[in-house]
Amino acid sequence: MLTPKRHVLIEELLEKKRYITIQELVDTTGVSESTIRRDLSELEKQNRLIRVHGGASLRHTTRQELSYPEKSIQYVEKKKSIAKLAATVIEEHDFIYLDAGTTTYEMIPHLVDRNITVVTNGLTHLDLLSQLHIQTYLLGGFVKETTKALIGARALTSLGEYHFNKCFIGVNALDLNHGYTTPDPEEAAIKQKALECSEQRYILADHSKLHQVAFAKIANLDAATLIIDEMNEDTLLELKQKTEIKVVNE
Repeated sequence: MLTPKRHVLIEELLEKKRYITIQELVDTTGVSESTIRRDLSELEKQNRLIRVHGGASLRHTTRQELSYPEKSIQYVEKKKSIAKLAATVIEEHDFIYLDAGTTTYEMIPHLVDRNITVVTNGLTHLDLLSQLHIQTYLLGGFVKETTKALIGARALTSLGEYHFNKCFIGVNALDLNHGYTTPDPEEAAIKQKALECSEQRYILADHSKLHQVAFAKIANLDAATLIIDEMNEDTLLELKQKTEIKVVNE
């Protein structure tokens, strides 16, 4: 199979699956693993995909946002490992803000038997928080259909009534120059306010968010400690010059 045809095929597969492994591409194209790696490197240079550990993921546009169900099936184990690490910083009697999102959701099982109070704007968080008997307050506001997050003026007003020991915020994108971003300005405003209301601030992001820029700015990199599952050594060194980082299994 000629290189241009392989490149088209790789992009078509990513459009369908959003993530594909190197082994899947080897099996589909019949070429060697080294050839696929070269293909992925070339496509990444052209900003047509993102190289991730063991494969590649789709590069989203700055306006595109997946729904909560779509997000919930991506990088599940990575999100769980990030969430487990994030939960280790919580102390007895903490008041915490838990942002809407699939990675912050994975923190909830690690909050059991903690004498803490949770405030959240994530409707998807409520059932599990209730089942685990975790004291919880829900912001008011407008329900965003895709992410099931409470946003808008009322959510901002409600959020401003609290003071948190720690907040845990999800992002769609992070970049060395543009900081943390998300497609929706109203969600960005909620995340910004939560950071302002917190003594200690944590951003939770899996590696697929690296080197991405979305439409609405949340904060600069130094606004919070980044908790992430993995990254290459060069990127890690660059980021450490700008903010504090916790990497799973580092």
